[in-house]
Amino acid sequence: MATAGSATDASLDAEPAVGPGAPAFRPLYQQIKDLITRSLQAGEWRPGEAIPSEMELAARFKVSQGTVRKAIDALADENLVVRRQGKGTFVATHAEEHTQFRFLRLAPDDGSAGPAARRFIDCRRVRAPADVARALQLRSGDAVVEVRRVLSFGGRPVVFDDLWLPGVPFRGLTAERLAGYRGPMYRLFEAEFGVPMVRADERIRAVAADATAAGVLEVPPGTPLLSVERVSFTYGDKPVELRRGLYHTAAHHYRNQLL
Repeated sequence: MATAGSATDASLDAEPAVGPGAPAFRPLYQQIKDLITRSLQAGEWRPGEAIPSEMELAARFKVSQGTVRKAIDALADENLVVRRQGKGTFVATHAEEHTQFRFLRLAPDDGSAGPAARRFIDCRRVRAPADVARALQLRSGDAVVEVRRVLSFGGRPVVFDDLWLPGVPFRGLTAERLAGYRGPMYRLFEAEFGVPMVRADERIRAVAADATAAGVLEVPPGTPLLSVERVSFTYGDKPVELRRGLYHTAAHHYRNQLL
């Protein structure tokens, strides 16, 4: 990509860090990581596509192959790329089976892993409420897309999701389009709207089911539920989804791996 390459020589000079106690310079591999991330953000390599080899990237950025390898290791640690033995390195995608539900940490108590059935209740364009605009770094009243859906496991509704997406990048998203897409929803976002979800922050608390949630999840009002509020980000730490989910955990638990 010409733009990334043309900026490379200047970008590879060590940059002073900002902040008290920070090291004087940023490691070279981090600068290479930033340049590769810029190319990902610009769409030079699409989700699921192979990126150039370490040797090609080393020649492009005029650094050692070891520096490139360390940069790619850092990208892989952040789930931005995926290494495949004997095949190369590929841009991470939610289309792959083991990453389709990377942000969904709900697991069945009995260990079964049956597929989730989804039902979309609504998909509409509205003006962003102040709290939604704040989470998505929009102006209050900007257009957003609100999606409501239910995930069922074994024929029982378990998750009631309320999603908010910025209106501009998701122009053209409709309930029919969502219902007609057979793959994971995040795969639809990256493949058809060019918005990869690369990381997420969550806040979790216990709540009691109100009348709406009780009706959707087929539980009595007041039933204990797990409230999971997630903000998902694309490249450049730009928030592109606010998701408020209510989980019925009578036969499921929320599982996270701490490293």
